[in-house]
Amino acid sequence: MIDFGKEMIRDEARALDALAESLGVEFDHACRLILDAKGKLIVSGLGKSGHIGRKIAATFASTGTTATFLHLSEAIHGDLGIADGGDVALLISQSGQTAELQPVIDHFDAIGVPIIAITGQAGSMLGNAAAAALVLPHWPEVGPEAVAPTTSTTMTLALGDALAMTVMREKGFSRTDFGRIHPGGSLGIRLRPVKRLMHGGDKLPLVGIDTSMHDAIMVMTEKRLGVVGVVDSDGRLVGVITDGDLRRNIERGLDHPASAFMNASPKLIAPDDLVDDALSLFEEHRITTLFVAEDGRPVGVVHIHDTPAAR
Repeated sequence: MIDFGKEMIRDEARALDALAESLGVEFDHACRLILDAKGKLIVSGLGKSGHIGRKIAATFASTGTTATFLHLSEAIHGDLGIADGGDVALLISQSGQTAELQPVIDHFDAIGVPIIAITGQAGSMLGNAAAAALVLPHWPEVGPEAVAPTTSTTMTLALGDALAMTVMREKGFSRTDFGRIHPGGSLGIRLRPVKRLMHGGDKLPLVGIDTSMHDAIMVMTEKRLGVVGVVDSDGRLVGVITDGDLRRNIERGLDHPASAFMNASPKLIAPDDLVDDALSLFEEHRITTLFVAEDGRPVGVVHIHDTPAAR
């Protein structure tokens, strides 16, 4: 059973290689139709194609393209009213001959909605009606008797991802943009600006460059972040002392200014940088706290325990 499962996956992978090699000017045209649309993207399909279409619509919607899924059966019972001039449609049908397609195609043609097709048949009703026809390579469905949609739905999903990611790149849609429309869960937290999680105001552990180490330890203990920032007379951060620095230097005694114990090359992050950027710095430098600074002046501290890495 394990060997059979591996072969199924390998066969679908070979189909995806064939799909990648098949992309050409029609793919470029499809992307441009979506990019140039003044309205929304309407993704429609029936059966397994409908399930895949729903996911493709969700991917577009989360990456900067207004998109909605329209079930093909519901479309011909009144839901075609969702379409308007300026929209573009992505219709999915392996055969391209599904009976419900014809009235939908006719309606889109009447109101000037261009159609992008994902189909297995270039000369089908859908293929002929499309402004851009993306034709899947002929490849047997994997599995016993090749009766269930498997390889074709995998290729369709991959093609939808390729369209969405290409359009996303062309629009310049960034991680920050993604975070604004995906605020929930650990992913949403990672894509928030660090200023949303940082400890600021009276929670900020700061001492002057000439502050005694005894007083610096008191501030570190009071603020309970395991770190204290050292600032110069202009309020600029010139160093950081962590509880680790303290343990490594404690035998020297505390009869020293903070400048004698500090790390003079602190890692900083800007308030509008993402939590994901902070996580990368935590991992790269094996640290647990970062000072958040503007023009070199500290405005906050973000601790690894405040991030998704600790949840």
